[in-house]
Amino acid sequence: MTITIASFDGADRAAVDEAYRIGAAANDADLPDFPPFCRRRFDALFHTPMPGTDTLWALARLDGVPAGYLQLELPQLDNTDNATAEVVVDPALRRRGVGRELLAHGVRLLRQRGRKRVLGMAVSALPGGPARSAAGGAFAAAAGAEPALAEVRRRLEVDNIDRAALRAALAEAHTLARGYQSVCWQGATPQEYVADVAYLDGRLLMDAPMGDVQWEPERVDAERVRGTERALDARGRRRYHLGVRHEASGRLVAWTLLDVGASADWHAFQQITIVDPDHRGHRLGLLAKVENLHHLLTHEPAVRVIDTFNAASNSYMVAINERLGFRPVDSWTDWQLTL
Repeated sequence: MTITIASFDGADRAAVDEAYRIGAAANDADLPDFPPFCRRRFDALFHTPMPGTDTLWALARLDGVPAGYLQLELPQLDNTDNATAEVVVDPALRRRGVGRELLAHGVRLLRQRGRKRVLGMAVSALPGGPARSAAGGAFAAAAGAEPALAEVRRRLEVDNIDRAALRAALAEAHTLARGYQSVCWQGATPQEYVADVAYLDGRLLMDAPMGDVQWEPERVDAERVRGTERALDARGRRRYHLGVRHEASGRLVAWTLLDVGASADWHAFQQITIVDPDHRGHRLGLLAKVENLHHLLTHEPAVRVIDTFNAASNSYMVAINERLGFRPVDSWTDWQLTL
């Protein structure tokens, strides 16, 4: 067997098509409860990347047959010692050395660019949960990576929502949130809130549990917020925001985001939820999540399930999510490889 690896970019449409087919096959095999692998999102990775990120791609062929691809993301605005990697191998062509060759190729590229560490994620099963292959974690460990952060994916089944419990939670939150006002929007952030959203977004990696992951807080400003919005628009992500404004200062001091992708109107992701540390203790996180859930379902009635990821150690956010009805599905580990 002969494995060849070649770099490619968005101009090579044949390579993009081959990589997409590999990604779709892997998604269906490894995460059958996920939405279909989204073509619009995949294409947007090439023509409208996230701001301040350089992306490198490589396609592996096994005896001339497309067998796997590598995606490396190299931050340019911060974390310039770091990179993230995704190694994807066609399920029909696994255990033949394709993944090892792709990773070795990526390590060479990253060392040439002065990067010191690379991170990637792998899924595994939880006790009593759906079956998941342990191959991703075994591959990372064999490569010399260390498990740096344990995360859990939880899922909310919309038909199983306890509406009475949510109303009670919302009433409790409103009692403790006097002096605050909810504001909601879709898509792009209103100009009056961009600076506050940038501040809150930049706090995320400061406040969230990071385990042993060596990743510094990101420097987020209004320009970066707008660049991220353009990238998400290109990917077809329909976004529903709920912010909480402190009436005395006029500032947005809490923010949460739910979004729906272009490939499946039945599925949403609960993304960021963050509260300014100076305004904690008022149930603003609970308030924002419950009201934004209503916001989403009002405009996206086809949504049947919502997935979210949290660090296993993030007891505060996990408690809120479980109160809303999110239940564990599977485990995800952030693996960190020192180069």
